[in-house]
Amino acid sequence: MHGSKVVVGVALAVAAGVLAGGVTAAARAEPVAVWGAAAGIVAPGSRAPAPIPVTPIPAVPIPAVPIPAIPAPVFPAPGGLGAPPAAAPAPAAPPLPPKPAAPAKPAGVPCAAAVRACIDLAHNKARLLRGGVVEYGPVPITSGKPGYRTPVGTFRVLSKERLHLSRAFDNAPMPYSVFFIPGIAFHQGSLAVTSHGCIHLSKAAAIRFFGSLARGDVVQAVR
Repeated sequence: MHGSKVVVGVALAVAAGVLAGGVTAAARAEPVAVWGAAAGIVAPGSRAPAPIPVTPIPAVPIPAVPIPAIPAPVFPAPGGLGAPPAAAPAPAAPPLPPKPAAPAKPAGVPCAAAVRACIDLAHNKARLLRGGVVEYGPVPITSGKPGYRTPVGTFRVLSKERLHLSRAFDNAPMPYSVFFIPGIAFHQGSLAVTSHGCIHLSKAAAIRFFGSLARGDVVQAVR
């Protein structure tokens, strides 16, 4: 009885070892098979895996890239690092135009060339000028009598009136009046009698002066 128990125990121990050895061998063989397949090694008794097709990669041409030129280094201007460049000299100013010469008096005329009407009190003459050239005249005149002398100087035409009546002298008629001083004008009047300061002209001359002179025109009286 005792001997039978020993035999049974030995048999169970042997069976357990066999089972344990088989499991351990199988566990050890599995990673070997996996590593072998990855490395191309086939374990004895197993079927080799199908080969993996290899697709060749076409060669891709690499385009040539131009290398940009490197600019020359810029050095700081004289005067220190970072100093601004020297300023260019200023251009010379153009020469001033010459001043126009003063207009000369026209030949035989005592007044300036720029005037429009000239009264020559010393010779009892009057003229119309345009651009320094005598346009009309000389024509005879009479001027202010003593105590009412016609002023000398340069004046401008103030107003014109075809028939002015002088309130200062009992509404005396003054046809074709061209006033160049308040109260004093060219107008038609007697060439034998002096005036109270106005310039007497013949009718024809008075009409011409009245039609030719405009407000603002320069009148010069000289003696």
